[in-house]
Amino acid sequence: MAKNKLMYVCDQCGYESVQWIGKCPSCKAWNTFKEFRVPTESMPKTPVVKSGMEGSKTSSVKLLSSVKVTAQQRIDTGDTELNRVLGGGIVPGSLILLGGDPGIGKSTLLLQLVLRLRQLKVLYVSGEESESQIKLRADRLGESNTALESDNCYILCETSLEKIYEYAQQLKPDLMVVDSVQAISSEQGDAFPGSPSQVRTCTVSLLRFAKDTGIPVFLIGHITKDGSLAGPKILEHIVDTVLQFEGDRQYFYRVLRSLKNRFGSTDELGIYEMREGGLQIVSNPSEMLLNRDNEGMSGVSVASAIEGARSLLIETQALVSTAAYGTPQRSATGFDTRRLNMLLAVLEKRVFFKLAQKDVFLNIAGGIRVSDPAIDLSVIAAVLSSNADYPVAKSTAMAGEVGLSGEIRSVTRVAQRIAEAERQGFRHFILPQMNLRALDTKKIKIDLVPVSNVKEALKNLFGSER
Repeated sequence: MAKNKLMYVCDQCGYESVQWIGKCPSCKAWNTFKEFRVPTESMPKTPVVKSGMEGSKTSSVKLLSSVKVTAQQRIDTGDTELNRVLGGGIVPGSLILLGGDPGIGKSTLLLQLVLRLRQLKVLYVSGEESESQIKLRADRLGESNTALESDNCYILCETSLEKIYEYAQQLKPDLMVVDSVQAISSEQGDAFPGSPSQVRTCTVSLLRFAKDTGIPVFLIGHITKDGSLAGPKILEHIVDTVLQFEGDRQYFYRVLRSLKNRFGSTDELGIYEMREGGLQIVSNPSEMLLNRDNEGMSGVSVASAIEGARSLLIETQALVSTAAYGTPQRSATGFDTRRLNMLLAVLEKRVFFKLAQKDVFLNIAGGIRVSDPAIDLSVIAAVLSSNADYPVAKSTAMAGEVGLSGEIRSVTRVAQRIAEAERQGFRHFILPQMNLRALDTKKIKIDLVPVSNVKEALKNLFGSER
């Protein structure tokens, strides 16, 4: 009888080692290696269940010019935010990975999707929850009765990939959801479920299953404590689409981002609000992110940012105070801390503001993270407003990238930014001088204030170069 071999696996990142290690070489955590016994290669393995319900397609060499492409009809999810992030809907035969923090709403989002697609036969595979737990969540969402009447949602609590294929061959679903990829295992793997080798093996097999049958598959994936998807990095390379579901637990809002999409843009953004009855679409995110009751408050400015195809008005908050412990602190929530340090250096060098001995705290209101460089001008305005204790006009919005020499650089899609500010009732809009040349100002009712450098911007914001 063949012996089992020992394997040591980090319970934080899944790194495997043949011997115990005190410090993980991958995630740098201490004392996280656990001992597991796995079967050796000499032990017999169950044959793989063929995943293709219509048979695997044979390969052949073809000229690129001879390949005929037919327009694929995407599956409408009934969710405008999810459709936008996916690039217009679900592509048949695609493999979609959804990751996020525990309890953020990944399973809720996909269960709502399953219950909404009443015209499709859906197989919901859960390796972490029982049938009664899924039913209780469906009852809480308030859509279970309708789902039972339509008789389209099938629940399977199973962790064996081969058995999942057997049930899929019998049911022949139009869509499949696997919750989660770390909970299932294949008999072809020689490690425990959730290990890098098992995650890689199961994902490759599911990708082949999706391509051979044309059935789109949603995978729910865990993340590590640093926010990245758990498992090997090759997991993100294998799948067609990677979606990140994120949000601050102190807020009710959730943001769905596309990190990778072979069938659409990776800059799209979907915003939801978590309520007792599930996730609700936020149709007007600018109104959600703005606080209209900040009249006379210093350290607050409004930026116009672009996320994907939409324009958002975002409230930038800053607090500047004298460093209490000698070494000044630099902290940013929802904004890159290194870019904040660069902007503070520009203020020190080009505009001669003395902030070296002061703490600077920056926050993007609403719990979202913004990477658009056009909010640089708003960050500077909020910092200087807090430093001088002088408020920025409530009716003013702005957009502009700040260069190292203090110049205000042009931004993209400025007409869309101005239109959103005008729709939200703002009367003044500060923009880069270079962007004004390409604008048709006849149709714009908002007052445009062009600036070419930081000094001009501060003069228009605060009345003088303080």
